[in-house]
Amino acid sequence: SKKKHSEKWVRDSKQSFSHPWLLTSLKGHSGEVLDMDFSSNGKFLATCAEDRSVLIWSTKNWNQKDHKSLRINIEFDYARFVKWSPDCKAFIIHKKAERVVEVYKVAKKPDGWISGVTKALTFLKHYEDDVVGLGIACNGKYIMSCSEKNELVVWDLKGEQLAKVDTYLMTTICAQISPCARFVVASGFAPDVKVWEVRFSKLGEFQQLSRAFELTGHSSGVYDVGFSADSSRMATVSKDGTWRAFNTKIEYEKGEDPHLLSSGKYNHVGSLSHLAMSPNGEVVVVASGSSLAFYSVQTGECDAVIDDIYSGPITCILFDSLGKYVLTGGEKHVRVFHNVTGYRTTIASIQGKIRQHISSAQKERMEQQIREAESFLKSIGERS
Repeated sequence: SKKKHSEKWVRDSKQSFSHPWLLTSLKGHSGEVLDMDFSSNGKFLATCAEDRSVLIWSTKNWNQKDHKSLRINIEFDYARFVKWSPDCKAFIIHKKAERVVEVYKVAKKPDGWISGVTKALTFLKHYEDDVVGLGIACNGKYIMSCSEKNELVVWDLKGEQLAKVDTYLMTTICAQISPCARFVVASGFAPDVKVWEVRFSKLGEFQQLSRAFELTGHSSGVYDVGFSADSSRMATVSKDGTWRAFNTKIEYEKGEDPHLLSSGKYNHVGSLSHLAMSPNGEVVVVASGSSLAFYSVQTGECDAVIDDIYSGPITCILFDSLGKYVLTGGEKHVRVFHNVTGYRTTIASIQGKIRQHISSAQKERMEQQIREAESFLKSIGERS
């Protein structure tokens, strides 16, 4: 009932969360945070929540107590997804009830902060069902949306349909664009993840959406998919209680399949689990319930679990572009954690490279990187 819900928030607001890995919490939303996205220049984070607002945060001073943000109200509805355009001059949302894509233009002041946000375009309504994925390609050539009833649509930036495809997943849970913009990926009730290539001509005209490859090996539905920054690695998390990481730098045109790098078990609670992969592809984080687990892709082992981040579930997770931080969304707050596991995997992978034949300059640089990672870990009381 409604009354119960409001009491729950009152109780939650008294609980303060602390953890050695926590850098800060971004507080500004009054409802559950549903999605978030960094601008490509790394200066802004956009978040959307059930409170009918999008907040744009400056990423400049996260180690300070107060965090600069700008609120954009969404009329009579709320944004289920929010994504930045590659040029950082606009963002798009997918409205939950109305089920349409809206484009917002972002104007900036001379000092780089935002002077205003205006609604520029609303796409024609396409879906009658809930939308489970929204993305905008880093090359600025297309937007992707997908419904839980398996209809994946590729649009141009003006809202014209370029292609649509049935995901054949029975129910689609997740749909994303790869960071390289070459692929769209969908996962759902079926255990195999489908990957399509979005093809353009040399002149930049859309040609077709064609099946590329699949990520296989789970025994149950797949909740989420993550990517390394160059899309050469992808990772999946399933209802079967495992995650899998793949090498996807493959010649699939010649029939080559993705290669399994590692897999691991996680403690599956609640309905959906979420996954993110660090930009360098060395760390996988899995959120299930209110817990966040960190894994090394190299070994498949769990490095740490952070529990009770919210009193409700974690709704979304995201790495920053340098892989220094992992962000979680949930009730009201965005938590920003140090990617401590990433410092450890960096040390391990550099130590592996130092043993190879390298120049003294390279060796010196690598030893410096190890020293920096070790001193950071020491500064927050963590082993290296």
